Parts: sequence; structure tokens; C-alpha cells
Amino acid sequence: MNITTYLTEEEIANAATAEIIEAVRRNPKTVLGLSTGNSPMRVYEMLIQDHKTNGTSYKDVITFNLDEYVGLDGASEQSYRYFMDKFLFKHIDIEPTNTHVPSGIGNLTENCESYEKLIKAVGGIDIQLIGIGTNGHIAFNEPGTPFDSKTHIAVLSIETIAANSKYFESEEAIPKQAVSMGIQSIMDAKRIIMVAFGKSKAKPIAGMVNGPITTALPASILQKHPNVSVLLDKEAASLL
Repeated sequence: MNITTYLTEEEIANAATAEIIEAVRRNPKTVLGLSTGNSPMRVYEMLIQDHKTNGTSYKDVITFNLDEYVGLDGASEQSYRYFMDKFLFKHIDIEPTNTHVPSGIGNLTENCESYEKLIKAVGGIDIQLIGIGTNGHIAFNEPGTPFDSKTHIAVLSIETIAANSKYFESEEAIPKQAVSMGIQSIMDAKRIIMVAFGKSKAKPIAGMVNGPITTALPASILQKHPNVSVLLDKEAASLL
């Protein structure tokens, strides 16, 4: 696990963005694993800026997002499909059919199985961008999720619901389940880049890096991945 500490969120985003751009230029058919929320926002802004300024093309890139809320379709402003379209996909030249977000409507079991098959069919994910929750979750894999889990229906913890309440009118409006890549799905990526900033991430980061590998802190399994970079600000790295 390669850990780098930066002074600002901007520097973190710049480092992650530069690696993604380099990968896409080197291999125009790169398969990217993407995430949502606060952590990757600046990365996506920088990717868009580079695309417009330098012409980096994504027309042959394939993407897979980590998760989606159960019960929300892509038209919902709180859905992760909506988020990705609004903050990245509509601003670059990627083919819409090459962008994949788990479906949280319909037959959820079939959706999970189909998502895993899609990832496998394209040869797996080359670079997976992730964050970390305050309880150590990655994607919506809450504490207790088996390390060998594949894409599945995840039950959200009270802590995760509270953390995501800012995106909804109330905590009651937040779906209590999500379709999420499993921990094994994430570990199968050839390369993982984690971005984390802020004091609230210091404890889970310390546990992930120095603690035992345990399902009580899902991100701790990353200790076993051969190619992980963790990009932190000083607050997130303060307990290391």
C-alpha cells in the first residue's frame, strides 16, 4: 500500500487525475471504476477540464460505478446515475452505452449477477477510484460484509445514512438499501486509488493501514491488494 500525504484537496485530486489521464492516453480502451460523493468531485472537474483543453478522448473508455440506491432510477436527482451524467459523462466524449451504473430497480438479484458478468466480459477494471466511509466502508460494503462478496444488495448502516442525509430532504427519504460492488469485486481491480480528506477520515484510515485485517473495518482488506495508492491530506493522515 503506497500512502502519500498532500497539503490540500486540490493536490490530492490533481495526483489522482493525472494518473487516470495517463492511463487513458496509454490505453484508449481503459476500464475505469468510478465512485460518487464528495471525494471524487474535484477529480471529475479536472478530467473535464483536461478533455476540453487537451483533447483527451474517452470514446473507447468503459466505466463501472461502485453502487446505486435501491428504488431510484436514473431520472432521480439523488441517484448515482444522475450524479455521474451531471458531473462527468455529459461533459466528455464517452459513449453513453460504455458507462455502467448498477440498477437499483427491477429484479435486484439479476441486476447484481448481470453487473458482475459485464465487468468480467470486458476483462475487469483497470483502475478503481474509491473513497472510504467514516466506519471504514468501501462502496456500500458496511462493517461485517464478507471479504469474498461480489455485487450484492447492501443494507446501509445508520452511520452511512446519517452521512448521506445532506443529499436528501431528510434521513427518512434515504433508501435503506443499495446495489453495491462487493469487496471482492473491488479487490479484483488491477489498480486501486483511494482519495480521502478531512479529520473524520483519520480513524478509519489509521485502522485500514495499521490495524488488523477484519470485516469490522472493510477497507482493511486493501492491505492485501498488490497495487493500491492512498492519497490523503494531513488531517486524514493525522493518526498514522
